[in-house]
Amino acid sequence: MYQKTTLDNGLRIVSESIPYMSSVSIGIFVGTGSRAENLPEQGVSHFIEHLMFKGTKKRSARDIAEAVDDIGGQLNAATDRENTCYYIKVLPEHLDLGLDILSDMLLYSQFPDSELEKERQVILEEISLYEDSPDELIHDLHMNALWPGHALGRNILGTRETIGALSRQMILDYTMRHYMPDNIVVAAAGKLTHDELVKTVRRYWEQVRGTAPRLSDSTPLFAAGRHLQEKEIEQIHICLGTPGVAHEDPRFYASHVLNTILGGGVSSRLFQHIREERGLAYSVCSYPSSFRDTGLVTIYTGVSPENCQTVMGIIYDILDDIRSQGVRPAELQRAKEQLKAGLLFSLESSSSRMSRLGRAEISSREYLSPEQLVAKVDAVTLKHLFDFAQPLFKQETTCLTALGPIGESGLDLLK
Repeated sequence: MYQKTTLDNGLRIVSESIPYMSSVSIGIFVGTGSRAENLPEQGVSHFIEHLMFKGTKKRSARDIAEAVDDIGGQLNAATDRENTCYYIKVLPEHLDLGLDILSDMLLYSQFPDSELEKERQVILEEISLYEDSPDELIHDLHMNALWPGHALGRNILGTRETIGALSRQMILDYTMRHYMPDNIVVAAAGKLTHDELVKTVRRYWEQVRGTAPRLSDSTPLFAAGRHLQEKEIEQIHICLGTPGVAHEDPRFYASHVLNTILGGGVSSRLFQHIREERGLAYSVCSYPSSFRDTGLVTIYTGVSPENCQTVMGIIYDILDDIRSQGVRPAELQRAKEQLKAGLLFSLESSSSRMSRLGRAEISSREYLSPEQLVAKVDAVTLKHLFDFAQPLFKQETTCLTALGPIGESGLDLLK
């Protein structure tokens, strides 16, 4: 059962008690990510996430690692564009210690200069690894191309220049601005009681005071066009993007159903026509991305230069067919079953259920029960999909980004 409590300082606690589970997952969500960074700060949210593991007033980095292993726990963190999450999974009897470790990290991390410099080098290596992975790099190049000049389009890691220039004071200032109780959600799911969780959270967080600034940036403007970057690699990596929907948009579920039909699985049109029937690419897919005030639908493929024009022609034909003819009833039903199964399978994990709770709350979205989500998916009709598809991937609503041996492909000659 979903329950919520808000402390006097604004910190929100949400939980779902699942008595039959043998684990508890706890996440502390902070309502800041790369979108909240100004240009000189690019990468600071992710840098802070790394530093939170490097020692507190009472625990060294090694102490944190050993404390987690001592109870058989799993500790990790993730930085996104609009939030950052620190999470731990433990046995139910270790809930108190698990929350103690997380709270100690977020409240009392020291960011010592020696650890800061070591972690700076780690992140610079992470940037190098990412730049050497064109199938990852293309997605960030793509977002920067279609949302130029906006923080939402910048990559989460930052750049060598911004990471190199971040001082300890800049990192502390950013932390003190955003890691405030009214900008934090503690979410937990598994074998627990809400009252027990609230009592434990109060012990660590009730006396913390402070108010985080409200994010006031504008909605990014979509920039159609094409951006071709030459790189000496074997394949051309291509992203096609078109405006999608925000989290709270009533078309959100239609977007996910249509994406499943387009390129969201092995029975999807893109996968079947390009990989299974013709063997023209190993990787081809589509995916929706939603944020608080905007969204995207993206098609990705990695393809040999000699197959590039053929693959792009197939993609455009599929998109034209969906816009003009719509989708078949059997496709709609199959996509609904895929989405519902994915949702219900995720309920078997306390981590997934905790994540759903925390992400909904930190984004100020209504929490929907599994039954309500299934009903939303079931309510999607053929007309919903037809109407949603009409503006997608037209010339004025498409951004194409490509990375690889462009000159060998003829991609630059395509209309």
